[in-house]
Amino acid sequence: MATHKTKQLSVLTMSTLSFTVCFMVWMMFAVIGIPIKTLLQLNETQFGLLTAMPVLTGSLIRLPLGMLTDRFGGRIVFFVLMLSTVVPIYLISQATQYWQFLVAGLFVGVAGGSFSVGIAYCARWFEKKNQGFAMGIFGAGNSGAAVTKLVAPSIVIAYGWNMVPQVYAVAMLVTALVFWFFSFDDPSHKSGAAVSVKEQLAALKDPKVWKYCQYYSIVFGGYVGLSLWMTKYYVSEYGFDLKTAALLAACFSLPGGVLRAMGGWMSDKWGAHKVTWWVLWLSWICLFVLSYPQTEFTIKTVSGPQTYDIGLTPTVFTILMFAMGIAWAVGKASVFKYISDDYPHNIGVVSGIVGLAGGLGGFLLPIMFGALVDLTGVRSSCFMLMYGVVWVSLIWMYWTEVRATTILHRRVAVDTLE
Repeated sequence: MATHKTKQLSVLTMSTLSFTVCFMVWMMFAVIGIPIKTLLQLNETQFGLLTAMPVLTGSLIRLPLGMLTDRFGGRIVFFVLMLSTVVPIYLISQATQYWQFLVAGLFVGVAGGSFSVGIAYCARWFEKKNQGFAMGIFGAGNSGAAVTKLVAPSIVIAYGWNMVPQVYAVAMLVTALVFWFFSFDDPSHKSGAAVSVKEQLAALKDPKVWKYCQYYSIVFGGYVGLSLWMTKYYVSEYGFDLKTAALLAACFSLPGGVLRAMGGWMSDKWGAHKVTWWVLWLSWICLFVLSYPQTEFTIKTVSGPQTYDIGLTPTVFTILMFAMGIAWAVGKASVFKYISDDYPHNIGVVSGIVGLAGGLGGFLLPIMFGALVDLTGVRSSCFMLMYGVVWVSLIWMYWTEVRATTILHRRVAVDTLE
């Protein structure tokens, strides 16, 4: 009979592994979308829609999956979810027309809903003081985006893009079976029929939930959007080949996933608010620099016209993306520390709502990135958009948390003196 500690570690390990594979599948079009774009002669907006289509389903399904997890437990929901994606993943390799890729992408996107299942499943196995760290380890499965960038290009070069979904379908089936045999159930983690759907959805009326949605639309939605966009960005902006571009893009995706556990530890130690506040400020600085487009200008001097080029080199660009990937890894964990602290009894539902908002950000952003490039012709416009979104979050956090806390401390101080 396995001890509670053994069950904790096994659940966390299997859930993290499964989420990593799900995220690999979810981000598949970030790599195979590039040869498909060439094959179908797609414009930037069409490419953005293609890469974002799985993210749409994975976002919309997060709330109902979170509710099902609260009601029936994470083990069975996670297992069925993974099995349901095996056939759609394989069918991508058989698609030949644009609409077929879009439809297949919708069904494959179910894999992205695994986050709201796994995060609630893991959190309930751990004590509150360790929940942030446990959720951070599970969230490291986001590194599946980097794994795809490291593995898929080699498969594409060696066997063609069609082989990637075939390999991923087999990987998903094997992972689902391993998960089932090495994970555990706890009846006390299920609400069953004790909580109605109306009671579960009452969280939608809480303004704090919507604020956390805004935060997560940056640290996760932005992460997904840029993970899907960066390989192509390196190809178009700097002229790298697919394999090199994917490797450089992984410098953003990998820390954005792996270091999430560090964000959980930091949130346990210093609190969700303080960590998230500094994450947003670091993001704001990085995005400000990244937003500056490649520029060439001429100045008339006494010795004649002088032309200057200003822009980010691939090295500087990659360093900035790496720093932002670290910040967002920490932020993804800190936002969910807010949730585990404020909503311990319906974490599945709230994580589903917040995860849905983050996922929708990941769906909309690549489409908006493509539309902005088609409209303005400026590739760095994607970072200009993200810069504006971060500004909104900083202002919102200042008025509802930073300023409110300062005023509260002043009132307490005055009352104490009186």
